[in-house]
This record gives sequence, structure tokens and C-alpha cells, in this order.
Amino acid sequence: MGPKARDVQMKLMRGLLDLVVLQFLKAQPMHGYQIIASLRKQFGVYFGPSTIYPLLSVMEENGYIKSHWDLEKDRPRKVYSLTDQGADALNCTEESLTHIYRKLAIGTGKIPFNGNNLTLNGLNGLTNGKKTLNGNLDKHIRC
Repeated sequence: MGPKARDVQMKLMRGLLDLVVLQFLKAQPMHGYQIIASLRKQFGVYFGPSTIYPLLSVMEENGYIKSHWDLEKDRPRKVYSLTDQGADALNCTEESLTHIYRKLAIGTGKIPFNGNNLTLNGLNGLTNGKKTLNGNLDKHIRC
């Protein structure tokens, strides 16, 4: 990956960090260091404790996650898990990102389709010269 691609990836990760953390916690409860290690392993980026722990505090204050102390291990660890409100926020964000992604893909005239690009020319469902497939992409997302 070139330096420009790496910069783009970091910018996207910074902007989507809360979403990624919610997604991790949807899969399983985790402590802060697990989140840091998972980000590095899965995305190749490093966000340190000075970024992750304040983010976790804000997310907990907003009711998206909850925490408890795990005292069973060698040392106490604060374990975070997703709340129902956090799951709702995650679903809403996923829908919004999917909507944006599809709008961008249609704007280029191509829709990714199983690893290939499917062009819009000649597809049924295009109406009034708009690049919409059966009108689904013009619906407003309500979260």
C-alpha cells in the first residue's frame, strides 16, 4: 500500500473509529487493550490508549456501551460491552454508510458486484434519467 492510500485509510479509520469499536463489541465484550490490539491486527493501524480510552468514556456516557470490572484475572480489567442503544446506533450507522457507498458507486456509473464492476448502462429500474435502482437508494434512512 502506497503512502497516499495509507493516508486515506488512516483518515477513514479516524472518522469511523467509534463504528469499528461498536462492531468489535457487538462480536464480544472486550477490554481496552484488546480493542487496541484488534485495530492493529485487523486494520494495520495503531490508536493508542490516549485515543481509545477517552473514546470509550464518551461512548459509555452516551449509553452506547457499558463496562464492568473483571477481577478474575491477574490484574483488574475494565471490560466493555455493547448496549441496546449502541446496537441501534451501529445499525443506523451501517445503513447510512451503505447508503453513502451506493450513492458513490452509482455516481461513478459502476456498482461493485461480487468483486467485479457492473455498469449501470442498460439496467432495468433506471427511471427519469436518474441513476437509481428501483428507487431504493433515494429513500431516506430513518434511524
